[in-house]
This record gives sequence, C-alpha cells and structure tokens, in this order.
Amino acid sequence: MKLKKSLANLIEWERICRVGTVSKTGMPHVVPVCHVVDRGKIYFASENDALKIRHLCANPQLALTVDLYSDAWSNLKGVMVQGPTKLVGKGPRFRRIRNLLYRKYPQYPHYSAIGDADSVIVELAPKHAFSWGVE
Repeated sequence: MKLKKSLANLIEWERICRVGTVSKTGMPHVVPVCHVVDRGKIYFASENDALKIRHLCANPQLALTVDLYSDAWSNLKGVMVQGPTKLVGKGPRFRRIRNLLYRKYPQYPHYSAIGDADSVIVELAPKHAFSWGVE
C-alpha cells in the first residue's frame, strides 16, 4: 500500500513515533523510536538484542503511530500504520538508511551510534493505515 502524501509527510516531519510489537505469548511492547520515511517505507534503528527486535524475529508484524496533541481537540492529528517488517543488517542498504537517520537526527552518531556489528535497521512496509485529523 502506498501512503497518501499527507500521511507520509506527517510521519516524516515528526521527530518521534511509537512502535508496538508483541511477544510470542501476546504481551504487547510499545516504545518510542526515531524514524525516517524513504521510498514509501518507514525505517528506524535498534540494537540487535533489543526486545522489539526479538519480538519482530518471532512475529514480523508491527504497528506504528505518530500523533499531534492539542488542547483544542478539533486540531488532533495522527496516523497509525500497520504492516510487515524486514530487518536490514550491515551492507549498502543499511548504510544508506543509517545516513538518512543521521541527517534527520544529527545527534545520533554522537549519542547513540548505529553500528554495523551491534545494530539493525527495521523496515516497515505499510499494509494498513488509519488516520485522524489529516486531510
């Protein structure tokens, strides 16, 4: 599924999103991540041994949300995207996405470097999207 431009823009422009995974026993796990959108897919990095990565190895389905809160509830906006994931390890694709993350978040290399040996990039291919307040 191709995301509508307004949804892709909302996701790309926001600085943080939340991703939800589930364990083999059905226990949900939700964490904030820094992300980028590229060629219709959403990417974020993680350490190889993070709980979300272990969950994705067992069940590659992921839910991601980006939302904008406002005390004027008529201005609330957000999007939830669901779909399958792939893990991207070291190599040219890994380095290309890492460079996109480093450009969007210049503090990344200094405070939480994405290393070839200890990190992985998660690729989310949107399959379903639900939005509110976005034209």
